Amino acid sequence: MLVNGGPRSRARSLLVLLLPLALVACGQDATSLERAGGASPPPTTTPAPPTSAPVAATVAVPEPTTTAVPTTLAPPTTVAPPTTVPIPRVLVDTGFAPFAVVEQLVLVHPAAQVEIIGFHEASHDGARQMEPTAEAVRPIELASRNRGTGSRTAADIVVPPDAEIRAPVTGTVTRAGSYVLYCDHRDDYAVIDPDGRPGWEVKVLHIDGVQVQAGQRVEAGVTVMAPRPTQLPFASQVDEHTASPAWPHVHIEVVDPTIPDRPNPGGSRTC
Repeated sequence: MLVNGGPRSRARSLLVLLLPLALVACGQDATSLERAGGASPPPTTTPAPPTSAPVAATVAVPEPTTTAVPTTLAPPTTVAPPTTVPIPRVLVDTGFAPFAVVEQLVLVHPAAQVEIIGFHEASHDGARQMEPTAEAVRPIELASRNRGTGSRTAADIVVPPDAEIRAPVTGTVTRAGSYVLYCDHRDDYAVIDPDGRPGWEVKVLHIDGVQVQAGQRVEAGVTVMAPRPTQLPFASQVDEHTASPAWPHVHIEVVDPTIPDRPNPGGSRTC
């Protein structure tokens, strides 16, 4: 039922009637176009499924490989023998000064030059102990020879091979000559009855070409008893403390002959 009103009212009513028809027509046109192959409506975008958070790949780390180093065998170590430092040759001018005192008896060096003096045990029980003086040339005490006598009852005095050998004391020669040492080696000797202790014997061994004889007077440090020492053909104990090659030595000892000598296994032998 239409209600009559003014022109504006009538127009509004008409618009209300026509609007549904227009909407229906538009819907039919759109469907027709789609069926006829016309332009399709914009494609519907289907949202992609949610992307899962990337899973961190677990990388297997191999165990560190230990490469065995080939074993190199070192050559056997050669231990060098101990180095022996050579002993230098040192000679001292003696001036024929005293080298030892036995009670009140003074003994002088038997040569103008001496390398060393090795005191040791004499083979005779009557041999007296010597006391080195301040002027003694490099005095040392040698190892025991198990003779049962004093450690300084004899002296081996190392001298040059061409040294003159002079009397160690003033006195009178009681005997002199040659003998065989150790039943095999020729050697010369002299024995002096010293003025400083009459009745004792000062024995001088290992001299070559003895020049004195029994009854002759000799003066300490002055009288030549032999032109040189005897070079023994074997090693002596004192040689361990001298330069090489070893030089000869003169043996001196002071004996009280009133003391009987007893044989001992460490004593020297003469024939």
